[in-house]
Amino acid sequence: MGKRAQQQGDGNAGPLLEQAVRSVLTAPEEGLDLALDTGASLLAASVGQWPAVSRALLGYADTAVGRCWSAGWRPADLVRVVRRGLKPVHLALAVDLIAAEGRRHPAAGLDRRWQEQLRELEAEVWWPADEQYLGAFAHRHRLDRFALATAVLELLRSWGRLPPIAPVGPAPGQAGQSATVRRPAGPQHPGALAGEPRMLARIRALLAKAESTEYPEEAEALTAKAQQLMAQHSIDEALVAAAAADRDTPAALRIGVDNPYEGPKTMLLDAVAAANRCRVVWAKEFGFCTVIGFDGDLDGVELLYTSLLVQATHALNKAGSGKDSRSKAFRQSFLVAYAARIRERLTAATERTTSAAAAGRHLREDGTEEQLLPDERLLPALAARSAAVDEEVGRLFPKLVSQRVRVSDGEGWAAGRAAADRAALHGRGEIHT
Repeated sequence: MGKRAQQQGDGNAGPLLEQAVRSVLTAPEEGLDLALDTGASLLAASVGQWPAVSRALLGYADTAVGRCWSAGWRPADLVRVVRRGLKPVHLALAVDLIAAEGRRHPAAGLDRRWQEQLRELEAEVWWPADEQYLGAFAHRHRLDRFALATAVLELLRSWGRLPPIAPVGPAPGQAGQSATVRRPAGPQHPGALAGEPRMLARIRALLAKAESTEYPEEAEALTAKAQQLMAQHSIDEALVAAAAADRDTPAALRIGVDNPYEGPKTMLLDAVAAANRCRVVWAKEFGFCTVIGFDGDLDGVELLYTSLLVQATHALNKAGSGKDSRSKAFRQSFLVAYAARIRERLTAATERTTSAAAAGRHLREDGTEEQLLPDERLLPALAARSAAVDEEVGRLFPKLVSQRVRVSDGEGWAAGRAAADRAALHGRGEIHT
């Protein structure tokens, strides 16, 4: 009798969960609290039903999370949505549901960046069995059944209302070429990530030193050298593709850009991307930018942007004098000026490297130069790659507008440009949204 009752409870849990989620998804804002309370009460009504609800939730995650993948979202995107609008408990739930859905997909079927996002999120199945998940989660986070059921419904509402977005790679199980980079054989640079090209590892090491040094001149030299290596890496990739008649096509990735000062941060990302023959499109409502470019260039853009943002934040906290330097106008003006000056410096570094490469001078990964024969294919190859990136932007985002970022504090502007001159290294002042 007890076993039959348990089986009946298991059968009821799935439809009960779907009913609660549907009510929460369709509820207007003024009726959301009632829908949440009603749904959570149904799900948490009895201890005996809780394991069945737990199993039903993880089964439902396959559908809910999989729908997001099909709509163009990726693991880091879903977590970013939760981080921006919900609470830490929802964030923990989100990572677990992503891990649960991930059991359907062998790692070999995921592209490189997808796997990297899962590793960074530490999305792993830690619970002993699906029927024990909610109980173990509640114990870990000190929640009662009603509070946890409410959090589950809030999370599923947040994800269930996301619109389709432009994909930046194949979803798990979909046909398509994974974004890959040619990985040269040979020993890795110390500190390199698994499978990372030696040149990229060298760039990572230079930027890490630039972030940690207390000497502005050293940071400037290190970051400038990193940009030169990035430009040389891009040139080498272009020539390899041209020699092999490679049908290498542009790829894309998303980088989170959050408040405060999301406009200037996006300008900084655009400055880094433009210097490396990439384009940036800002989705302000979701807190991310899509960067479009060739795969090796995208890796460098992400590395350099992250480093420069760390350096900018450090410089901003030390800048200015007195109360004025803590004002929003000062900090906004500082970061806009910083981004504009960084654009000038990175662009100049790229132009120097490109001119040298056109004359046959090749920059080794240790920073020394060697003289080679000029390759007449170089400039046409780079122009073709820039045109391919522009074409891909038009395909992914056929309707774009430009948005200006304003400044109103002269002292902040001057301090920002000065900091950019020290920072380890043509401002358009507008970004695409």
